[in-house]
Amino acid sequence: MRIEEILQNSIANVLKQLYNIDTEKETITLQKTKKEFSGDLTLVVFPYVKAARKSPEAVANEIGETVAAQCTVVSGYNVIKGFLNFETDTKYWIDFVLQNADVEHFGFKSAPQGQAPIVVEYSSPNTNKPLHLGHIRNNLLGWSVSELLKAAGNNVKKVNLVNDRGIHICKSMLAWLKYGNGETPESSGIKGDHLVGKYYVLFDQHYKAQIKDLVEQGMSEDDAAKQAPLMLEAQEMLRRWEAKDPEVYALWEKMNSWVYAGFDVTYKRLGIDFDKVYYESQTYMLGKETVIKGLADGVLFRKDDGSVWADLTADGLDQKLLLRKDGTSVYMTQDLGTAQLRQKDFNADKLMYVVGNEQDYHFTVLKLILEKLGFEWGKKIYHLSYGMVELPNGKMKSREGTVVDADDLIDEMVATAEATSKEKGRSDDGTNPQELAHLYYILAMGALKYFILKVDPQKNMLFNPAESIDFNGNTGPFIQYTHARIRSIIRKSREQLHVDFSQAPDTSAITLTDKERDIVRLLHDAPSIIEQAAHNYSPAMVANYVYDLAKSFNSFYQDTPILREENANLLKFRLQLCVFVSKVIKNMMGILGIEVPEKM
Repeated sequence: MRIEEILQNSIANVLKQLYNIDTEKETITLQKTKKEFSGDLTLVVFPYVKAARKSPEAVANEIGETVAAQCTVVSGYNVIKGFLNFETDTKYWIDFVLQNADVEHFGFKSAPQGQAPIVVEYSSPNTNKPLHLGHIRNNLLGWSVSELLKAAGNNVKKVNLVNDRGIHICKSMLAWLKYGNGETPESSGIKGDHLVGKYYVLFDQHYKAQIKDLVEQGMSEDDAAKQAPLMLEAQEMLRRWEAKDPEVYALWEKMNSWVYAGFDVTYKRLGIDFDKVYYESQTYMLGKETVIKGLADGVLFRKDDGSVWADLTADGLDQKLLLRKDGTSVYMTQDLGTAQLRQKDFNADKLMYVVGNEQDYHFTVLKLILEKLGFEWGKKIYHLSYGMVELPNGKMKSREGTVVDADDLIDEMVATAEATSKEKGRSDDGTNPQELAHLYYILAMGALKYFILKVDPQKNMLFNPAESIDFNGNTGPFIQYTHARIRSIIRKSREQLHVDFSQAPDTSAITLTDKERDIVRLLHDAPSIIEQAAHNYSPAMVANYVYDLAKSFNSFYQDTPILREENANLLKFRLQLCVFVSKVIKNMMGILGIEVPEKM
């Protein structure tokens, strides 16, 4: 039983004994004692003062004295006004380490059999461009939140919705027809998603030139944007695609296949996977059918131009377009269809969408329209809204080709990891080239993932690649290096000192230094960190916890030459502590999708 539960039970008994207060142990709130005070857990006694009819200090002292006398895990207490600080007995901490050091996934829970899943959608790329830095934050956040929810004991299904239809896809297709001269990934040596993205940018360049020409001829800029020949051709191509025109459909299938192959390579490099992939081209028709039924049922309405809308003005919102006047779908239409398919597939407890905060309104509307259409499970939709990623030189724009492609960024990160490692002398130990290449890759991914995930999801962030790869400070490589250092200590203890880990140490005479206690307290917090982070859908809480643990261990290590300890029992205990720390670092970094090396 954890110290918090032991204390809650004891305090509940003491409150009844001293003041005849009946209270459920779960209602007794214990806080971590502030660093400037002595103690581990703090009880605020003010809620019990009225019933006790004594001053806060008197109540705190009476509770503290009685609990300390009756509860063996409490070694002492102190009172600061109405705050009662309990100090935990050293034996509790030592036993805690020895009992849990070999637990493979300390603090992790398993989902109950048959539990309804939380369905987490992330990635959701468009097939007109490669994945970029914004997608990286989305993918890393969605994957990590999924793993975090699993660690907290939830059944999770990871899904992707590929936006493989619409006007943006037609723009790439049209530009390739006009300017591509039959270019393919094979003929050009360009990765498929990058090749298609090239033509999306090319469309925009020619489109802007046409707008400029029309404006110079006297047309307004708004009219020119609508009447530019390229835009009219793209709109006609979309209508032909929806009509299943064989020529347009074949081109669409060919170019999408290039993009899918490219995406798969990037996903693999990022360590991202999905349980199921949906395609907008397969879901939008169900959305259209749902809209047409809603129109027939009087839930939706048609305007004079033939377009179909939802009137949400009574709910404090506006009118939302669901079908254009030419009958083609919008994003909301396909989301109505996809949500139905997803709920049918999984009978989900929650439908979570990991999408940037610029779509906050979209998901408010989606939930409301589903409920108006009679789908009560629309209330299960949750939008995990996150901030945008910016670069030191500003925002990214796909149409203008000013994005940072995910593949290019990964390559840059690997190159930086290699250069930094060589500069720091981390790769001069005769390791073979293949192992070194893998080390540079996992350092690069550790830097990238940690830098992005340590930021609270709701905040915008500025990504600086050079700052992320550092073996000091709050970075992925610092934590990875700490893990490698610990594993080195454990290896040396076996190879050089021949320590037998199967025999438990005699701990009767062992005391803990303040820095050891700090480490053990942090290890003790791991289950509650997972629980709190999952509740808040925040991998950042895990990232910052594991940084604190690594920092605390390094502080201890600098003061304590572990392998030089002459007391065999103390040596063995400290090595068990090392084992425990390394496992928690590995597991917590695993939630973030970060691999930790055995040596560096």
